[in-house]
Amino acid sequence: MTHSLVTKYNVPGPRYTSYPTVPFWDDATFCLKKWKETLKRSFQESNKKEGISLYIHLPFCESMCTFCGCTKRITKNHSVELPYIQAVLKELRMYKEVFGERPIIQQLHLGGGTPTFFSPEHLESLLNGIFHIAQRGTKCEFSFEGHPNNTTREHLKTLVSFGFTRVCYGVQDYNETVQKAIHRIQSFENVKKVTKDARDLGYTSVGHDIIFGLPFQTKSHVKNTILKTIQLMPDRIAFYSYAHVPWLKGNGQRGYRDEDLPTAEEKREQYEIGKELLLDAGYIEIGMDHFALKSDSLYKAQEEHNIHRNFMGYASSKTQMMLGLGVSAISDSWYGFAQNVKGLSEYHHLIENDILPILKGHILTEEDLIVRKHILNLMCHFETSWKNESEYFPELPEVLFKLKELEDDGLVSISQDKIKVTTTGKAFVRNICLPFDLRLQRNKPETKLFSMTV
Repeated sequence: MTHSLVTKYNVPGPRYTSYPTVPFWDDATFCLKKWKETLKRSFQESNKKEGISLYIHLPFCESMCTFCGCTKRITKNHSVELPYIQAVLKELRMYKEVFGERPIIQQLHLGGGTPTFFSPEHLESLLNGIFHIAQRGTKCEFSFEGHPNNTTREHLKTLVSFGFTRVCYGVQDYNETVQKAIHRIQSFENVKKVTKDARDLGYTSVGHDIIFGLPFQTKSHVKNTILKTIQLMPDRIAFYSYAHVPWLKGNGQRGYRDEDLPTAEEKREQYEIGKELLLDAGYIEIGMDHFALKSDSLYKAQEEHNIHRNFMGYASSKTQMMLGLGVSAISDSWYGFAQNVKGLSEYHHLIENDILPILKGHILTEEDLIVRKHILNLMCHFETSWKNESEYFPELPEVLFKLKELEDDGLVSISQDKIKVTTTGKAFVRNICLPFDLRLQRNKPETKLFSMTV
């Protein structure tokens, strides 16, 4: 990959876990009544056929990891666990009232924050409560994010007893200097232990998250981290770019300077080194910044064209509805999005008063739904088509005109009714999606909203 391509295409851009992206939601026309209508419509269309996905945001962490841009509450006070679980379960009951019947949970993901901040006993209470309100699906995919330093064998045993088969550990980097900068100190031995524990207890997919582009990180650091990771051969690996967004309120990324970060060219070299090592070790590139062994369900989903992307990242199966519970969680009815309030006290107050804790949202237009499918196709399958009339939209010729330059640079190939991302273009898939992002194109932000694409 040439230096000129990296320089040319290193611009701010969304990661496209949704379309429209959150900064361009039309909150002015959104209301709770419209949101509930989209929920009912989607639930009636899909619950009995495929069930729903459930994301639960568990926001508590004992210490601040400065690379993280997620909503979290730093505390060592574990008395917060039970009241929060009770609030989340009440929120689920409120949604069940909207649906009119029990939802069928096909996918369930515990994210954070640090889900393993919660004791195994309290996680058991949470899950017992969920399956008292909702029904377990027949082809479940349950997963959680584990911190290598505090995920105990009891955590793993408790969750596997409820049908959890996938765990993802946040590794980031094994270099001590980098770990100190991002305030995430953990040893290879800890990661090795929890990876082995999960496999011993029956987890069929163990994932590791690795980040490149971190402060003080070098190519040798990335190489060392990847080589250590290959010793453990996790089933899937998220190998993604650090998103430097220090302008976000309360973000710990203000603790280091821009000059402490690798340049765009250095970041891309870090990625190319890591990618080559992973491919040589037998991993297959999946979607954007993800790799999986051929035995993993994510690889099989890509081969069968079933892979999906939403606010939980890439998934090996798709449900039309994804319900998000807890502070800051985002729900997706397919026809609309809604995000919960981010403040813990406000969340508890609204739940106590029987009010869905929605902060903002967006109801998708017909145009949004068409564009959303194209962006999803590019992010999941590296291609999209407008063979059918329902896949066409009036601005498509303008989009193709903007993509011509990317075609000239060897990033895409464009035919009469199809776009395909080239091997080189996979590293620039966010850039390839940008011309399709009509809301971004029409409302160019004056201030920076997104991390850099490279």
